Amino acid sequence: METKTHRRQRVTADAVEPVLAALTPLLGNRLVTTEAVRMQHTNTLTWVDPEPPDAVAYPLSTQEVVEIVKACAAHRVPMIPFGTGTSFEGHVNAPYGGLSVDMSMMTSVVAVHAEDLDVVVQPGVTRKALNEHLRDRGLFFPIDPGADASLGGMASTRASGTNAVRYGTMKDNVLSLTAVLPNGEVVHTARRARKSSSGYDLTRLLVGAEGTLGIITELTLKLHGIPEAVAAGICPFPSVKAACDAVILTIQTGLPVARIELLDPLMVRASNAYSQLSLPETPMLFVEFHGTSAGVAEQAERFGEITAEFEGGPFEWATKAEDRSRLWTARHNAYWAVTTLRPGARSVPTDVCVPISRLAECVEATSRDIEATGLIAPIVGHVGDGNFHVQPLIDMADAEEVAVCKAFLERLVHRAIAMEGTCTGEHGVGQAKRKYLMEEHGRPALDMMRAVKQALDPDDIMNPGKIIPA
Repeated sequence: METKTHRRQRVTADAVEPVLAALTPLLGNRLVTTEAVRMQHTNTLTWVDPEPPDAVAYPLSTQEVVEIVKACAAHRVPMIPFGTGTSFEGHVNAPYGGLSVDMSMMTSVVAVHAEDLDVVVQPGVTRKALNEHLRDRGLFFPIDPGADASLGGMASTRASGTNAVRYGTMKDNVLSLTAVLPNGEVVHTARRARKSSSGYDLTRLLVGAEGTLGIITELTLKLHGIPEAVAAGICPFPSVKAACDAVILTIQTGLPVARIELLDPLMVRASNAYSQLSLPETPMLFVEFHGTSAGVAEQAERFGEITAEFEGGPFEWATKAEDRSRLWTARHNAYWAVTTLRPGARSVPTDVCVPISRLAECVEATSRDIEATGLIAPIVGHVGDGNFHVQPLIDMADAEEVAVCKAFLERLVHRAIAMEGTCTGEHGVGQAKRKYLMEEHGRPALDMMRAVKQALDPDDIMNPGKIIPA
């Protein structure tokens, strides 16, 4: 009973002070308590209220993380792992106070095993920095969530992104992890072998755990060869349904598309204005193919035939690297582009994911819902795997509008789950989507999650208040 009571209370200054005293000789000026830095380590990108930690620690090594964890564990002080802070669902908030453990100084690429197509990195390495490091070797890491997120954070939230339809998500591309558990022990979840039937899959247990089971300090990731040829293009459609139906047929026919992204007319308008494009303001697919020159040409031709069946076109190719970069930069800047549609409004980005066969139905129903509510809420998504995003813009001073948006978000999630989908395809649960886990998973699965959490973190000090409902 004492532990349960502790979990519901913010940590006291009496508990935090001895932790700071113990860590100051180790970290020096890498232990920060100023308000400005603490506020930077809260939720900053959405309407989830920011909840700052009591201090921020910047470790340089696994051993320093061990010392941080041991000091916090001794006084039951919460720890919140922090990457780049680009998550949307309140993952990095400190609802009970404690220490934000910022991994941004752990940026070493430890080893590149080119012959095995894998790399070992510290968690603060960002995806762009890794690919810059790998470029001269003809290799790249494919997971691309848009933001230049840290690889540790991407593993913690089980990130995916525009390339997931071909290369999978983080759970498919992490071979092994090194992590510090809540008791200060270091665990290595697997070896570098590409497959194993040995024991529980601890790697995938930690991938997507959002820092609630331990702090990742090293990752071994799969790599891929940079494709010989890349072709990207855009294709307008008469309706969102037509675009989605084209995506479904593309996937069902086994066409190896690398990226296939949907933008609704409002999202196209925002991208035109923000990224200085001149696209027709109609439902639009951005696509990309990877492979040999002959293979890419064949794939593009077949895709053109598929889109024509749904009155899509004309198809425009961007074969030059700079043109492709401009196209995908515009897609990655969607979050910021949307905010220009209503200056001063609060952005509320969210996502759901459904089986590919229900995609058109779900997107259409969501579009009708947006129109009925009168919200400004563009739709954009990684539709090749049934995942799409909606980004309402809300006047937080208007209580009625806030209530309308909350009701819309509830319907969106219930709709996706009713279609055998999920409340989140890639944003994660954090604080904001905990309430949907019972509906999606059921009590036995939640009890199993709680049992794992209790076994590894009985004092609930590792990113408490996240994922599992109270």
